[in-house]
Amino acid sequence: MSLIKKIGCIAAMMAMALPGFAHASNDPVMDAQVKRINDEWARIKYQVQGKDQQYQQLDKLAVQAAQVVAKYPGHAEPLLWQGIVTSEEAAQAPMFKQLGFATAARDILLKAYKIDPLAEKGGVAMSLGVLYYKVPGWPIGFGDAKKAKAYLNQGIVVDPSSLDTNWFFGDYWVTKGDNNRARAFFTKALSAPVNPDRPVWDAGRRAEVHAAMAKLK
Repeated sequence: MSLIKKIGCIAAMMAMALPGFAHASNDPVMDAQVKRINDEWARIKYQVQGKDQQYQQLDKLAVQAAQVVAKYPGHAEPLLWQGIVTSEEAAQAPMFKQLGFATAARDILLKAYKIDPLAEKGGVAMSLGVLYYKVPGWPIGFGDAKKAKAYLNQGIVVDPSSLDTNWFFGDYWVTKGDNNRARAFFTKALSAPVNPDRPVWDAGRRAEVHAAMAKLK
């Protein structure tokens, strides 16, 4: 059984989108490089078949994300996407590597949070929340339901109508067995406007939401 219940984020997250997480900063060159990372992440997550292929391509993307972080020290946006890519690696990696990747993703995201907790319309906080509810708690991992909810709340306060924030909060309530709350958040997620700048992510995420809603009793 996987140590990670299913980390997909975070991925989150983000763009906008991501929440979209892909909001412009004051540096258009950096923004373009960050967007290339999140577009490639979406392609791998939603269009590449097979965990092994996804893992191999994510490993290469992680190197590129680290290079962008090194080029723009002190900026939360590159760190956010490095954390998202690393968390996705956790989901696709061999079991014995999953917790290590998840821990690394958390540490990267915490660095971004210290720089700007509201970066990318709350995407940093939301991504941390996802990790804290996806990863098992003690004694296996660092998962923490209280921390997860606190971070998720921060994210949704900043961006209450986005596809990602509502998707992940709905997924959180599924893990808590509250299908009514989950359904409400999923419904709100699907009401978010389609993002023409991130078509692969938008279509893939909506498919995930529809699939999750179909499983609710």
